[in-house]
Amino acid sequence: MMNILYKSILTVSIFAGSITTVAAQKQFGEGTISYDIAIEATNADAPIAGGLSGAELTLYLKPTVSRSEMKSSLGVETNVYDSKAGKGFILKEYSGQKLMISTTRQNWLQKNQWNDNMRFTISNELQEIAGYKCKKAVGSTTDGKTFTVYFTPDIVLTNKQYNNSFEQLPGLPVQYELQSGNLVFKYTLKKISDEPVAAAKFDAPKSGFRVMTYEENQQLKKGK
Repeated sequence: MMNILYKSILTVSIFAGSITTVAAQKQFGEGTISYDIAIEATNADAPIAGGLSGAELTLYLKPTVSRSEMKSSLGVETNVYDSKAGKGFILKEYSGQKLMISTTRQNWLQKNQWNDNMRFTISNELQEIAGYKCKKAVGSTTDGKTFTVYFTPDIVLTNKQYNNSFEQLPGLPVQYELQSGNLVFKYTLKKISDEPVAAAKFDAPKSGFRVMTYEENQQLKKGK
């Protein structure tokens, strides 16, 4: 059961300094964005969902560098990626184990390939969420998967490669749902800040983690 939990949360964990007004939109280049995550089960796994209550996602963004941290009662998974340098790393901290996985540009694309060529159909439906007037969009992937996202067109992120699910979305995701197995993860915007992010936030840890390449980690998962 715990293995299912890890796979579910890791699958989902696959989600600025100045704000300049352009037309009716604000360009968000650097800052911090946080989401609360409500987790529900679609069947008898309800106790699992309850055990993951209080999960949150925090994004630290600069124009070409991103760091996402997903925290839950199970542990923490962090993804750091430098789109200009074409490299990054993943930190997994679960059950006392600490793993750092180095990634290349190709690894990053492979990791996110499930939502390649994501396209959004935007409706006229409007809804106010977390204090923002949001539009409804339905995203669809080439393999037929869909999900709904409510976004505000008033804020546009400069760094779109922090999560390629939203690269084609003309605004900031305010609320969206993703399903992994029997669990549904509902993300709702909690806070957004344009305070500068320290460069050290994107540095890899020097010690304390078992280090491996992305390919080595893929082989490790296949061996389980």
